[in-house]
Amino acid sequence: MLFPEIAEKIVKDVKKLIGEDIIIVNTKGIIIASTDEERIGNFHQGALKVIEKKDTLIILEAEAKKMIGVRAGINLPVFFRRDVIGVIGITGDPAKVAPFGEIIRKMTEMIVSENYYAEQLKLQSRSLEAFVFDWLQNREWDSVFLNQAKLLNVELSSKRQAIMLELHQYEHLLLRDIYSTFSRWNHAKKGDILIRWGNNRILLLREIYNQENREQILSFVTSFQHFLEENLHSQLSIGIGQIVVAKDMKQSYNQAERALRSSIKLSSIVFDEDLTIEMILDDVKKDTKLIFIERTIGPIKKESELIHTLKILFQNNHSLKNTASALHVHINTLHYRLKKVHELTNLDPANIHDLLILYLSLQLLDEKTKN
Repeated sequence: MLFPEIAEKIVKDVKKLIGEDIIIVNTKGIIIASTDEERIGNFHQGALKVIEKKDTLIILEAEAKKMIGVRAGINLPVFFRRDVIGVIGITGDPAKVAPFGEIIRKMTEMIVSENYYAEQLKLQSRSLEAFVFDWLQNREWDSVFLNQAKLLNVELSSKRQAIMLELHQYEHLLLRDIYSTFSRWNHAKKGDILIRWGNNRILLLREIYNQENREQILSFVTSFQHFLEENLHSQLSIGIGQIVVAKDMKQSYNQAERALRSSIKLSSIVFDEDLTIEMILDDVKKDTKLIFIERTIGPIKKESELIHTLKILFQNNHSLKNTASALHVHINTLHYRLKKVHELTNLDPANIHDLLILYLSLQLLDEKTKN
């Protein structure tokens, strides 16, 4: 419980508060952390007496000389769940350092307790992540898998829906922040499974009790998005899979992940059922995509002005007037740029076939750039 790395952290924190020498001793009477590094590893007889009596021990200068590894000061037992897990000692004039004793002990116990529950949360979350990983592999539901589901209180008879969220800012995001935030959300259900999925993604396998329409699902997800963004201080992109039975969870997961990729591009909540051309592009191999880009817009992919012009053209539904206005250029300048695209790529923006190729190429180029 009172590991050396935790003890070292406590010693440093306490030293900042009172400026006195501090030691932390384990239940065998060995000093495991100290502001005086030469004392680490030494036996402390006074601490062993504290552990035996489970009570504070004040040691005066005269008494310290008669004991092994002891200096004058105050030694206090550190408790966790009513058991003594170590001793914290403050070296110095007992009359001077004693007033700090109880405060420092409470602070130490809080740090130990927080670390313990953080580790328990980490273990539990890892178990749940491993279980979900197996679940999404579409493996057979053998007795081991079913027993694990029971231990983790995962209901496999319910219908579920995969929702994938990606945080835009996540450098300082802690696992406990995610879970404590989710636990405070009023609409969270007992059967919902929420896990961290990589560095910046959260996967929610939402349990569905009653039949829900699209508006209800969107209302739920929008509310969830606003709550998380406010509490985690990060914008979110969200992809939503379809409602499936537990056996088909991988299908909903794949849909949510595919929808999320489109959501990142569009900066909105995306339902997989709304995807059309994105479904086709998602199934194309990476090497094929790269070759397609080179064969089509390869000659202009570094011509930022031409690429930007084409993007604005598509955003304005091929309206030359609106495109020129959006670009703040004369219509003749726009014609010149489109002509240059035609000359360099041999793809004519005025031809519907070539226009489709240009559109697909830009979609793949955007995807490549973001990856």
